Amino acid sequence: MSNAAGLKVLIVDDERPARQKLRRLLGSDTEVVAIYEAADGVAAIEAIRNEAPDVVFLDVQMPGVDGFGVVDALPPDALPHLVFVTAFETYAVRAFDMHAVDYLLKPYDAERFERAWARAKENVARRLVGEERDRLRRMLEDAETSRPQRAERILVESGERVLLIAVDRIDRIESVRNYVRLKVGSDVYRVRATLTQFERRLDPVKFVRISRSQIVNLDRVAELRPWSHGDYVVVMRDGSQTRLSRRYRDGLDRFGLS
Repeated sequence: MSNAAGLKVLIVDDERPARQKLRRLLGSDTEVVAIYEAADGVAAIEAIRNEAPDVVFLDVQMPGVDGFGVVDALPPDALPHLVFVTAFETYAVRAFDMHAVDYLLKPYDAERFERAWARAKENVARRLVGEERDRLRRMLEDAETSRPQRAERILVESGERVLLIAVDRIDRIESVRNYVRLKVGSDVYRVRATLTQFERRLDPVKFVRISRSQIVNLDRVAELRPWSHGDYVVVMRDGSQTRLSRRYRDGLDRFGLS
């Protein structure tokens, strides 16, 4: 991403008046050469991939894929400079301040917009992509507990497509380095997150961690078989098997076997 020929900006908000307001405020800046719009998270991801905007004004709370989901779906080297937009002051605003990632609190005025816009342009000019990315990742980790509800859908990549997967369809989740691997029927998807980060987004009534590297959907478990040294073999409904470690025996309460 570069501003050598001018700035490209993407506005992401599910409310059309909110997008129009930002477009109007940006329209007087001669440094802006292109303004794109996206009305939902999936469209935002596609626009970031295809248009490589320098700055994205990203609404935090949207139906389906929210602002956090957009960031989670993008590889670190594809993240543009972000200005978060939110209507809820308690919605991770403290985390934004702490890590110097700017935000706009709705309803904002032209003066507040100009401050955020000036900071975004300064970051683009100084090429602070690496530092901003690190701040963003730290902010996301701190803001996980600020999410208002458990995730109902997860954004995943499948080849060139971006799919929304209902969380209840996930059979089990496995940790693989800096990613988690989701088994959904006969399909397997990879999401960039640690298992602990992903676990925080799941309903603890439906999902249980059975080992250091695995979480299972209780509705997909068919049988538990005692194994050696206090471990159990977990037999899934599809016939596949995994292990419940004795270190996670507390999970047996959820199976009704403790």
